[in-house]
Amino acid sequence: MISNYFYHEILRKTIISFGTLFNDIKIKHKDKNGSDFSILTVPIAYGPVQKFLARIEQTPDLRKPVAMTLPRMSFEMTGIQYDPGRKSSTMQTFKALEGNDVTKVFMPVPYNVNIRLSILAKLNEDALQIIEQILPYFQPHFNLTVDLVSSIGEKRDIPMILERINMDDQYEGDFTTRRILTYTLDFTAKTYLFGPVGNGNESIIKQVQVDYYTNTNTVNASRQLRYAAELRALKDYNNDATTVLAENISSEITEFNVSSAVSLVEKSYIQIDSESMYIREINGNTLLVNRGQDGTATVEHLSGTNVNVINDADDTLIDLDDDFGFSESRYDFVDGKVYSTTKGIDV
Repeated sequence: MISNYFYHEILRKTIISFGTLFNDIKIKHKDKNGSDFSILTVPIAYGPVQKFLARIEQTPDLRKPVAMTLPRMSFEMTGIQYDPGRKSSTMQTFKALEGNDVTKVFMPVPYNVNIRLSILAKLNEDALQIIEQILPYFQPHFNLTVDLVSSIGEKRDIPMILERINMDDQYEGDFTTRRILTYTLDFTAKTYLFGPVGNGNESIIKQVQVDYYTNTNTVNASRQLRYAAELRALKDYNNDATTVLAENISSEITEFNVSSAVSLVEKSYIQIDSESMYIREINGNTLLVNRGQDGTATVEHLSGTNVNVINDADDTLIDLDDDFGFSESRYDFVDGKVYSTTKGIDV
């Protein structure tokens, strides 16, 4: 049943984004010497063109005069149609981390939104100036990035396709009637509509595990190799200050002493200042390292500087927008067992 309230403002955002494309169009008028004597920013507003035409044609009242300057532009949504050509699987979901909660939403439904841009002018020269500033950007489409569902960070490029151009020149009337040139540009915005965003029961994937077998028949084949990739922090988050440098080290040094290496582990990462290092060997309080890991710069460090370990505690503190790496591990097997995803063990 359709019962849960949700409103992502997708149609509203799409229409507003369309209008912002044309909010800084200008026209210029020149004198007989060819110099600019007037520069006018063309106003734009949402509403049907008939509304603006009615205002122009009203008889001014002495107490409440009605007047409207030309040229000006208006835009409005004229229709919505389902687009089967862009349909995707409806059972796939988007997932995002909002605080400590996992949110999910099903794949969106493709819809085409029809939008009409109307240009009203008194002089054909003014209208042509506006038209010529618009048409080169549509060949025949222009991609516009719209934040469709901000709660899951879903931004998409929405093609704005120029479908047709019509012109209406109203010559009828006497000399007291204002002449109105109307150009109408019909566009199609290929957007997507999302359903409600709900709380997912699953957690964020932090580990991937693959088992390789000697045969496609996994019932009788022997398991040979397991490959696992796990989320790894690229920097220290908790400033643990596990130990300190016992000497100054230059940017070329790969072997140096710390005050105590008891809490350090070989084949792991440490951070000194903003530089990440990989510990290859530990001999007493002497470390043999690879410098400048994970894209960090190799620089000098002074004696007494804190040495922070990058370990599992930092992995749990990775922010959603942070860069992160992966730690890889491989295991050899000949036992023919199968990993149970429900029990989390080999059976």
